[in-house]
Amino acid sequence: MSEPLTKAELAVMSLLWQRGDRVTAREIRETLYADSARPQHGTVQKLLANLETKRAVIRDKRAGTHFFKASMSRQTYAGRQLELLAEGLTSGSFAPLITHLIENDKISIDEIDNIIASLRTGRMGEQE
Repeated sequence: MSEPLTKAELAVMSLLWQRGDRVTAREIRETLYADSARPQHGTVQKLLANLETKRAVIRDKRAGTHFFKASMSRQTYAGRQLELLAEGLTSGSFAPLITHLIENDKISIDEIDNIIASLRTGRMGEQE
């Protein structure tokens, strides 16, 4: 999946990532739209349909109730979006992004140390 998610779609995905398990449309509606004066059944159904089209969620239809689960981790999605951003802005180079984060104190010394350690071992650790 390379398409960016809308804010509303990202809210649904954040809930799915947080729960980590199968979630019903009703649970999504009750969590994200608990304070809404109007029922949001149609809104949630449309968001889930869009997320299915984007291959961000998987629908399990085996039970009488449909369950939804994220098809990718938050880290995988974020990484792909960062790659697309770097491709579009800096011809694929991450150096300007990293330099910006360091110069503007957006990354901690511990995070820098983790990146350096990961570079030394040749792989990044699982972080979410």
